[in-house]
Amino acid sequence: MEQNGLVPKDMQIVRKAVLIISAAIVLIVAAIVVGSYIYIKSALQPVNPNDKSVVHISIPIGSSVSDIAAKLEKNGVIKSAAVFRYYVKFKNHADFQAGDYKLTRAMTLEEIIAALKTGKVVEEMKLKITIPEGKQLTQIATIIAQKTGYKQEDVMKKLNDRSYIQELIQKYPMVLSTEVLNKNIRYPLEGYLFPATYSFPEEKPPLPTIIEAMIAKTADVLAKYEVEMGDMDFTPHRLLTMASLIEAEATEKADRQKIASVFYNRLRIGMPLQTDPTVLYALGKHKERVYYEDLKVNSPYNTYIHQGLPPGPIASPGEMSIQAALEPAETTYLYFLATPAGDVIFTNTLAEHNREKAKYIRKE
Repeated sequence: MEQNGLVPKDMQIVRKAVLIISAAIVLIVAAIVVGSYIYIKSALQPVNPNDKSVVHISIPIGSSVSDIAAKLEKNGVIKSAAVFRYYVKFKNHADFQAGDYKLTRAMTLEEIIAALKTGKVVEEMKLKITIPEGKQLTQIATIIAQKTGYKQEDVMKKLNDRSYIQELIQKYPMVLSTEVLNKNIRYPLEGYLFPATYSFPEEKPPLPTIIEAMIAKTADVLAKYEVEMGDMDFTPHRLLTMASLIEAEATEKADRQKIASVFYNRLRIGMPLQTDPTVLYALGKHKERVYYEDLKVNSPYNTYIHQGLPPGPIASPGEMSIQAALEPAETTYLYFLATPAGDVIFTNTLAEHNREKAKYIRKE
């Protein structure tokens, strides 16, 4: 206690100690901020503006941005792999090409990135595989088989090899997790082979080379949305699952963000998603129409009898559907209907939905 306006000596010591510690903390934080700024600014500059000697860099098929950054740093072409990764993400760069490149330590990050995108190596590729958006794993396996000469069953065997999938989880932890090994999931890698065009220097590359090129592409695409995924508390698995539903329901004329809003509105009120593509996936067949009897299929993928998302993706979604899953429109819609012309009609109530359905859907 203070007496006669005087502060006890021990109280003065405590106050001085607090002031000294506070000042020290401020200085440490300032030093860290300044040091980080200096480090990042330096890392963004060429390694040596005067060193134009050629450095040969080989980028294998299926390399992720992290793989490329590590190789560039190891060969002394960039100062920091971490800064390179964040720079690529911040600038939204993508579509790096595999192959052999001639780089120098005098190149800027933008010059290096441009070189990795526009190398002539693409012209030397002997195999090109195009995976359309919305294809299921079995369909992708068929495309790979047709292009390479592998048997479709051998491709599927590799895609379902549990020991190989464990290796992939270790190699691509930013996109793959043990969620894909859930016993209710039909195919662990369903939804993870990104729809795009892939080029290879061999006519028949090893299957892991093909598979990992597609997984690496998924990892690179999702890396661009890391902040949005965190905001929505989405794991890559949940995001790809939601995006696959949007992809499966979308037509060329569809507003994917509105479709996403319907799914989120249903989830919000505890309503089953009731999306027909999950029923067809559960049935394991393609049908032009889903009948009431089909809705009874006993499967964890059947969103008519199970609330929430299915256990995993039902197809490989494209980036537009991934964006829609992360940025849904703000609506009150609970229903949508695709017309034979490909238009999508959104409604708020079941009565409105049934009225539109009676207009456009022929009864059989």
